[in-house]
Order: sequence, then C-alpha cells, then structure tokens
Amino acid sequence: MEKSEQTWLGGAQAPEFGDLQRLVDELFEDEPARMVGKLDAIERAQIDDLSEDLLEVIDLLPGGRYGRHALCNQLNSILTAHGWGYTHGTVS
Repeated sequence: MEKSEQTWLGGAQAPEFGDLQRLVDELFEDEPARMVGKLDAIERAQIDDLSEDLLEVIDLLPGGRYGRHALCNQLNSILTAHGWGYTHGTVS
C-alpha cells in the first residue's frame, strides 16, 4: 500500500506523514542531549524541503532552545491545535 493510500482512524494520512519525526531525529542524531533553537528547526525543515503545512508548524514554535522532549511537546501541541495529529503524525 502506498503512503498516500494509508489510513489512520478513518482519515487519510498526508503524503508527508512522518516527516516531522524524521526532522526531530535528524536534529538530535549526533548529540541526543543537545539543545536546539527554533532557527535550527527552520533550517533543517528547509533543507528537508518540508511541505508548507509542516513549515507552518515549525514557524509556530515559540522562540527558545529545546531538548528533544520539550521540542516534541511543543510540536505535538501545535499539531493537535491544528487537528493534524492523525494526518501528519506526532513526534517523540
């Protein structure tokens, strides 16, 4: 089954489902305990050529520096507020 044909709880997954998880994994790949800022996430999102919806999620991050857990909490809150958790996936 192709990625675009998969369903999640009756709703269609977006083609970019899982892209934010890959972004988080890449940000913390070399140093899991590092702190990243909003600009780090924006830069990585642009390098990864994320969709406009996902770029909006990154852009909505409050300024500051985040460990992995805090970044995931912020991203998941934004995804939930937009109702995109099922279509775009959440991060951990």
